[in-house]
Amino acid sequence: MSSYANLANARIVPVPGLGVAKSRNVSMDHARGRYLLFCDDDVVVNLPGIEEAVRYLQKSGRALALGQGVGPTGFTRKSYSRGVKRLTRLNSAKAATYEMLIDLHQIRAAGVRFDERFGAGATLYLGDEYIFIADLLECGLAGDAIPVVFGTHPDESSGSRWGTAEDRRARAAALNRVFGRWSFWARLGFGLKNWSKMGGWRAMPAFLADGSRPGVVDVVPRMVEAGARVRR
Repeated sequence: MSSYANLANARIVPVPGLGVAKSRNVSMDHARGRYLLFCDDDVVVNLPGIEEAVRYLQKSGRALALGQGVGPTGFTRKSYSRGVKRLTRLNSAKAATYEMLIDLHQIRAAGVRFDERFGAGATLYLGDEYIFIADLLECGLAGDAIPVVFGTHPDESSGSRWGTAEDRRARAAALNRVFGRWSFWARLGFGLKNWSKMGGWRAMPAFLADGSRPGVVDVVPRMVEAGARVRR
């Protein structure tokens, strides 16, 4: 951290408590520029790709550009679209934070925040990026997945832990948060597609029956005050 403190254009902002979603909300509060790229400490950023993505946001007027990540060997870490693709609740679940470049002017005006009940450091340790995108869309903003590499990331991530009851609960809670009263059908579709990774067919009944939703925290009322319709 001391090396960053010596940079003329860098600021270190202490964040009390745990959770990456909390840190990202603080970064949105303190950022001074218009475009913000979220980044983990183990990511090597591809600056030419970020510059291209900024130009895309400027030209398209989108609130978010979802880029691509590669692993240490240079291969993409997952399956990506070869062209530009409009983001929806049905195709955004695999989004990673370091793939997200946002237009802060639009995000702040809509009151979109990361749900601090989700993400690394929280009990529900995944789904924070997906929920952020879903809330962005619910507010009437738009985002696109673009075929541009944003950075290099190690192969292991919080979203790659599968097969435990804890993991199934976190995934069910994220789907419930995004889809609300339609969440059973979302869990059914997700379970049918990923049943083997989730622990096999024996794990499916409990996952399908898991309609739990975590308690409401301050991030949700903030969005309501900004006029957003959110699923709690």
